[in-house]
Amino acid sequence: MESRTDEAVDKEKERLEAVSGLVHALSDTLEAGNTEGIRQLTADVRAPDLAEAIELLPQEQRVELIQNLGEDFDFDVFSELDETVRDDLSEELPNELLAKAATELDSDDAAYLLENLEESDRQEIFEQIPYEERAALERNFEYGDETAGRLMQSDYVAVAPFWSVGRVIDYMRESDELPDTFSEIFVVDPAFKVLGEVQLSRLLRTKRHVSVAEIMNPDLHPVRATEDQEEVARQFRKYDLMTAPVVDENDRLVGVVTVDDVVDVIQEEAEEDMLALAGVGDETLADSVYWTVRSRAPWLIVNLGTAILASLVIQMFDATIAQMVSLAVLMPIVASMGGNAATQTMTVTVRALALNKLSRVNASKVITRETLVGIANGLILSGITAAVAFFWFGSGPLAIVIAMAMIVNLLVAAVAGILIPIAIDWFNLDPAPSSGVFVTTVTDVIGFFAFLGLASIWLL
Repeated sequence: MESRTDEAVDKEKERLEAVSGLVHALSDTLEAGNTEGIRQLTADVRAPDLAEAIELLPQEQRVELIQNLGEDFDFDVFSELDETVRDDLSEELPNELLAKAATELDSDDAAYLLENLEESDRQEIFEQIPYEERAALERNFEYGDETAGRLMQSDYVAVAPFWSVGRVIDYMRESDELPDTFSEIFVVDPAFKVLGEVQLSRLLRTKRHVSVAEIMNPDLHPVRATEDQEEVARQFRKYDLMTAPVVDENDRLVGVVTVDDVVDVIQEEAEEDMLALAGVGDETLADSVYWTVRSRAPWLIVNLGTAILASLVIQMFDATIAQMVSLAVLMPIVASMGGNAATQTMTVTVRALALNKLSRVNASKVITRETLVGIANGLILSGITAAVAFFWFGSGPLAIVIAMAMIVNLLVAAVAGILIPIAIDWFNLDPAPSSGVFVTTVTDVIGFFAFLGLASIWLL
């Protein structure tokens, strides 16, 4: 297992080195104005690798590269680009090229390419797209961001239940309007309501005279076009889906969501949760300084306010600290351990809420578990900290005080780490970006107050 891991790491290093070399070569070739050289450099480069190279190029050379490639440019690259880079390119590239890209791409990828354009530019692009592709694309834009309707592909295969297997096969051979790749055929009634689905493998193993109704699988998991993409991802994960039909408010089939799109959603949602827990907005490495500061500064300002609150607690015991300097040395230990313990609980809680694993049914059980974990960790760490304090300062009472403060703060950290995210989620707010600020405030304030308060009572 370890050798395979090392081999994978080596391959990834080789790939990154190749992309880095490609970036330097492209940059030099663009500066030289060698169009033929650019086409030769990118001839055998796959879309994901070319997308990564474009992201690493200076901003002014990205558009120049695409224009130099002309007909040789693979529009699938747009699907692989970072969102910020893709939006920048869609604003700078001519509408004629974007219209051609929208025609070549799947409807969901085309929607992502055009979604942040000015309405006038988007309409101008729509006018240059053939009617069928335009209708499919406009259908995607009928639904909000991060919904199944925006995520879906409008191209799918649907047949009537009374069709024979032979008729379906002939239809697929003769039709020019089918998706490039698909693995399921949906069975619909005259109102286009989904009755079931047939796997291509099942279809091809069945005699031509058999009707579709006899071999279709009626056990489907359709998703509403207005449903949040995160909920769609949960259904794919729960039921091990490869595709899912998308239906409108009248239960009519309007599109299909495939697993490759859901994988992207899962990755995006995981990254958003991770960034939010750190107090960072939806930013990428391609964002400008202005947008990065705008994303991070608000939560830093909130953190500053909570830090001032913790400092006010310390000020209440300034006389105590002045009489016993060792308290100032040990204070960060109490606050730090409380903060770390709270972050552990909070991270598990936020993730459980995001996956719908934590609800009213099991909330009391989980809260009890985390409380007991907090007490247990408090007892373990208080003993270690008390021993360190005793050998460091030679004071038994001081060791007892910090041990008691440690138990209190780790208990509070456990309770706050689970109750605060639950409370925020109860108000239908996202607990990921805001929980950390409140949890840290609670553990700092309680930790300092417990430690300095006990010290002022017992030691002075």
